[in-house]
Amino acid sequence: QVQLVESGGGLVQPGGSLRISCAASGSIFDISAMGWYRQAPGKQRELVAKITIDGKTNYGDSVKGRFTIPRDNAKNTVYLQMNSPQPEDTAVYYCYGLRFPTDYWGQGTQVTVSS
Repeated sequence: QVQLVESGGGLVQPGGSLRISCAASGSIFDISAMGWYRQAPGKQRELVAKITIDGKTNYGDSVKGRFTIPRDNAKNTVYLQMNSPQPEDTAVYYCYGLRFPTDYWGQGTQVTVSS
């Protein structure tokens, strides 16, 4: 089993910055990818950012150039650095981990972009 715990969500002003974290624990030795998805009210869950074990990244079109996904391997933690967020980025952000063939999800953290 893999446990994923998010932290750092909250309220951020448009154009500001926010970093959220996801700490992995448990059977993490062969996790092949981690990342972030989000879901806004009335919308489907969508990819925000993903990073593979060898460091390859993939971003959703709506966040390219604004968000990044740094990681700290020593802490088994990935982050989502949100720069210049906009109101349309308001959503519940879910941490994701792939330990083939199983997907693991965190409980989600609310991010609200508003002035």
